[in-house]
Amino acid sequence: MEQCAYIGLGSNIGDRELKLLMAIAELGKLPQTRVTAVSPFYETEPVGGVPQDNFYNAVVRLNTELAPLELLDRLKKLETGVFHRVPSQRWGARSMDLDILLYGELVFSCEQLTIPHPRLAERRFALQPLSDIAPDLVHPTLGKRIVELLTELTSPEKVVRI
Repeated sequence: MEQCAYIGLGSNIGDRELKLLMAIAELGKLPQTRVTAVSPFYETEPVGGVPQDNFYNAVVRLNTELAPLELLDRLKKLETGVFHRVPSQRWGARSMDLDILLYGELVFSCEQLTIPHPRLAERRFALQPLSDIAPDLVHPTLGKRIVELLTELTSPEKVVRI
């Protein structure tokens, strides 16, 4: 059964804009999946305290028949196969980061994956582009619209539309 999934994209190594565009194209090639919306791109400060360059971030809405763990597997294969991402320190620099933010109204947790993304409501770099394409979407565990979560966020991180 087809579900609506929201994928966060981020890159801070190399040509960040090109990498976001490439990621969108690669997401469109996934089987039983189509891209139905793309947010504007944002330049964002890194979070987590690791010194590194700013990120470019965006959010993509997919309609997909892939199950959550299969979608995660496909995203990880894109990160390593297409973008040559190598394991690095937590919250470190990356050529491409693809995260499942939301998957329909699913609330799910296992060792590999938690949906909704556990830090979504704390991250301006994810909430801002998500609110551009789905402001009235309701977070399945917090019961608030994405635009409300963004408005209530007190995080100091800078997120600038490109």
